[in-house]
Amino acid sequence: MTNHTITGRDIIIVGQQPWDVEIGSNCKNIAAEFARHNRVLYVNSPLDRITLMKHKDQSNVQKRLDVIKGNAASLVQIQDNLWNYYPDEMIESVNWIKNELIYGFLNKRNNKLFAHSIQKAIQQLGFKNFILFNDNDMFRSFYLKDLLKPAVSIYYSRDYMLAVDYWKVHGVKMEPQLIRKSDLCVANSTYLANYCRQYNPNSYYVGQGCDLDLFTGFNRNSPPPADVASIPGPIIGYVGALQSIRLDMNLLKHIALQRPDWSIVLVGPEDNEFKVSDLHQIKNVHFLGPKNPDLLPAYINSFDVCINPQIVNDVTIGNYPRKIDEYLAMGKPTVATRTEAMSAFEDHVYLGNNAEDYLQLIQKALTENTEAIQQQRIAFAATHTWENNVECIYSAIKEVVGAL
Repeated sequence: MTNHTITGRDIIIVGQQPWDVEIGSNCKNIAAEFARHNRVLYVNSPLDRITLMKHKDQSNVQKRLDVIKGNAASLVQIQDNLWNYYPDEMIESVNWIKNELIYGFLNKRNNKLFAHSIQKAIQQLGFKNFILFNDNDMFRSFYLKDLLKPAVSIYYSRDYMLAVDYWKVHGVKMEPQLIRKSDLCVANSTYLANYCRQYNPNSYYVGQGCDLDLFTGFNRNSPPPADVASIPGPIIGYVGALQSIRLDMNLLKHIALQRPDWSIVLVGPEDNEFKVSDLHQIKNVHFLGPKNPDLLPAYINSFDVCINPQIVNDVTIGNYPRKIDEYLAMGKPTVATRTEAMSAFEDHVYLGNNAEDYLQLIQKALTENTEAIQQQRIAFAATHTWENNVECIYSAIKEVVGAL
């Protein structure tokens, strides 16, 4: 245990993703790490009326409805020191309301219902002097600091939410206010930490944890997957969702046309723009489709150079690129678009600003790839653990509010 670790405290987590979400969640990993030394209540987002109307037959909605009706337990223990709470109040869907006065009144009512429900769990567990950790929940949890009166309130920024229209409507005004009134803010990228610091000087970059065992434990001498084996090298590869809002299709096209001797291999599901793009007509571009996550290390291992050809926009500029850690955990030379969030990787990743940079840097990556450099990449990725991530959060808390 290091000097920064906080122990024996009660921590309440609210946020965007419920515990029973199917996809991975930063906050669930953080909660599990918190629970190693503290009691943790992970609060699911409350059921709202539109979700009930649209998805009433889904099992997770039925579970929440059963809790609200008193037919199911609201508090479920996940592991030692960690409980998941299903709010027993339903809130109204109000984000579509443009009138600020009406929206403000109804949103505050939602917050009161949410807080009232959380209070029941607090009493049931006997939580005292607790820390409130808010994972990007700027609307439903806007008033929780005022209503629950935590000893410490933390706003966690892991995505630039205001780039999305849904959040932009009221978030442009509300998120800065929430950041400002929180005791401190923590962020998983330097870009987001600087964004929060505009409104709250107690804003800290705390890095990102990753689950890399799948990648670090892979036998790098394994043969490539069958659909890669016949593709001529060198292979320049990307693994992940192929979304036009995040990836630069023109950049990929330029690389493929300028270097027909390279094979561009893209592994992942395509959005509509990718499906109809003329990349499919280029002979040395290979779309291999989505794969089971357990198979991704084998594909990454088959690449000579990994790339992350991002478009720089409000959606991408602040995001922590977890796939870069996956590439590096396998020792792979990696070329990525330069963003402020990528600055943390500068010593281990080739960063480019444009298509010409990519051509030069991929060539450089091909020629400089030694075993010693591969081991440096692996060692760097290994520092991005959830333990280290939470340790930085603890350090930020102590710096702001003392030894607690």
